Amino acid sequence: MITVQNISEHDETHATAITIGTFDGLHIGHRKILERLTNNAKALDLKSVVLTFFPHPRMVLQKDADIKLLNTIEEKIQIFKKTGLDILIIHPFTIAFSRLSATEFVRDILVNSLKTKKIIIGYDHRFGRNRNANINDLVAFGNTLDFEVEEIPVQEINDVSVSSTKIRKALQEGDVQTANNYLGYHYMLTGVVKKGKGLGRQLQFPTANLFIEEKYKLIPKNGVYVVQSTLSGIPVYGMMNIGYNPTVSGTEKSIEIHFFDFDGDLYDQKIQIDMLHRIRDEHKFDSVTALTNQLHKDKETSLSLISQ
Repeated sequence: MITVQNISEHDETHATAITIGTFDGLHIGHRKILERLTNNAKALDLKSVVLTFFPHPRMVLQKDADIKLLNTIEEKIQIFKKTGLDILIIHPFTIAFSRLSATEFVRDILVNSLKTKKIIIGYDHRFGRNRNANINDLVAFGNTLDFEVEEIPVQEINDVSVSSTKIRKALQEGDVQTANNYLGYHYMLTGVVKKGKGLGRQLQFPTANLFIEEKYKLIPKNGVYVVQSTLSGIPVYGMMNIGYNPTVSGTEKSIEIHFFDFDGDLYDQKIQIDMLHRIRDEHKFDSVTALTNQLHKDKETSLSLISQ
């Protein structure tokens, strides 16, 4: 898969089949659409292309919108690579771009720049300045500019919408397994390991403190989770706490992972954490000893879940 960060950088001369969207989460509903796209492209000898945008349009057009996304750009690219897609275009979404007329968007970008011969799109897709054009307008453009439009059925579009909503809701409630079922993969957190206060090591549960730069990334509900990562090329399990460490009067939210059977130096390394299960809420214990006892119980629970 070729990844292009701007439409102007696309220099492929081969004709394309394309779909357009934000594709946040790239869940099982999205992948049905991508499968339809890639199958069409192969049958018609076209390159399959996804045109998506960053920042998310709502981040630009609704400045006060507190949008939390399921994927960072890096995570999204990683997942797209597994779909069989030929070309992923992540175009910068700006106010100027949003003001393109429907004609400019279709003629200049889809046809002239991307060499589109087929567009697979939802019945409710709207585009152009003020989103004033719809799929019927796109079909009319196709008749004039020589490309075909295939409408994604209502049920598939509803599945995509419902899945995205349900995934966000599930994660905000700490229901990682439901989210993972909709995603078709484990929800992930990607960040850099930074030095913490060293409390975990004092408790004999040393932790890697994960710093996630992308403030728009959705962080699941506070609590303790069973997780997996790949460290130095080796799969490693662990347990992760999201929260404020109330037992030791913590005031800042942190993401801390205690890995089982791993004692390497991870400082300043970027790692990916796959979330498998949620064990419990974060609690304030009466003492550090009580907290330590609970951590031993959490480890037992984690190992039991891992071995299932």
